[in-house]
Amino acid sequence: MARLFTWVVKNLDAFIGLLIAVTVAVLGLTNAVSQEVVNSAILLILALLAQSMLRDRLRRETAEHQVRNVLTDTRDRLTELVPQMHEITGPEGALNRAREAIDSVSMVRVLHGSEVGQALAEARRHTDRWTFKGGTGTYTRAVTLPECLEHARRRNGTLHVALEIIDPTDEEICERYARFRRSLAPDAREERWTVDRTRKESYATVLAACWHLQRSGLLTIDVRLSAQMTTFRYDLSSTCVIITQENPQTPALRIDRKELYYNRYNIELQYSREQSRRVPIEAAAQVKLDDEPSVEQVRRLFTALGLPLPRSFGDREVADIVGRAIQARNPYA
Repeated sequence: MARLFTWVVKNLDAFIGLLIAVTVAVLGLTNAVSQEVVNSAILLILALLAQSMLRDRLRRETAEHQVRNVLTDTRDRLTELVPQMHEITGPEGALNRAREAIDSVSMVRVLHGSEVGQALAEARRHTDRWTFKGGTGTYTRAVTLPECLEHARRRNGTLHVALEIIDPTDEEICERYARFRRSLAPDAREERWTVDRTRKESYATVLAACWHLQRSGLLTIDVRLSAQMTTFRYDLSSTCVIITQENPQTPALRIDRKELYYNRYNIELQYSREQSRRVPIEAAAQVKLDDEPSVEQVRRLFTALGLPLPRSFGDREVADIVGRAIQARNPYA
């Protein structure tokens, strides 16, 4: 009822005209009023209609004028804002810089738990090259190198591997690395890290590289020995680079090949290798290695490579290196 009353008030002139028309029509049909009264009523109704039309036209003109004023004011304000908008949306504007910042964040994907192993497995499945930089390369010789070679055999393709590990002949760097590994959360199942163990692990990685090289015509391999220790491990395939740490519980980082920093890390690893000591891997051809290399073969191999074993390493220690190289196990299994 309140809504009807409001509508009648807003349209009072039209309502009055309608009411007069209905009343006069009824009275005219019953001959209750004269023709003169009917004519006068018609004129009154026409006057009311004309007034309504004039009022609506006035309202329309007023509204159009207001809209025109608003548009003019908006145009003036936009004109003033154009230079500021250019600063925001232009090529060097804040919006573009913000977009680049967001894109740079999205370049890196953080991997947790089992995602790390899955990402590494996927990278090994679809690559024709692998670059590694890290500690002694234990995981690389136990998992990465054999699996990459197996996938290369299945697709009848080649594989190029580049390794950079710590120099086993550098006692100082081996001691530093062993001390670092001991500082991590201890694992009761794991062998204690010492200088000798660090040396054996690095020697085993070099031996594994030579052993696989002699058994695969699909493989080319480059081994470098570094006098610098890194707490990160870099695994770069043809699809991505994955950065991990020695502690498997620490989140890893993955950067796909399409991202800018993939190429940056590729360059970084290349320059790092160039600053490390190259192992003349071609000299390994001078020593034929059996499926289970003998102690004598291993000694002659490292002599040919210019990596003489420590004098303290007896036959037992050399046999231990062979076991770590040929029967290597996944340290994180």
